[in-house]
Amino acid sequence: QLQLAESGGGAVQAGGSLRLSCRVSGYTYSTYCMGWFRQAPGKEREGVATIVRDGTTGYADSVKGRFTISKDNRENILNLQMNSLKPEDTATYYCAASLWSACRPPLNLQEVTYWGQGTQVAVSS
Repeated sequence: QLQLAESGGGAVQAGGSLRLSCRVSGYTYSTYCMGWFRQAPGKEREGVATIVRDGTTGYADSVKGRFTISKDNRENILNLQMNSLKPEDTATYYCAASLWSACRPPLNLQEVTYWGQGTQVAVSS
């Protein structure tokens, strides 16, 4: 079992930055991929960024060059640094973990084993 707890959401103006964190507890050694997804009102949940156990990362085209995913293995914290935020980045952001050993970026919804509860990000123009 894994427990994922996000923090760091909030409201920011366009061009600003936010850093999301996800504290992972439980059998953390069992995760192969972790990632961030987001869901805007009325839209489907979509992948934002993925990090594999070996450190390989992948990003959605819409956030490449602006978002950075990282993992502190000692503290078991997954981070998402979001810079140059745009109003279209407004969504609820979810931390996700996959136990599928063959997972690679981009992490798909179907490959996710555990979800966090979500944290809201609002970007105003």
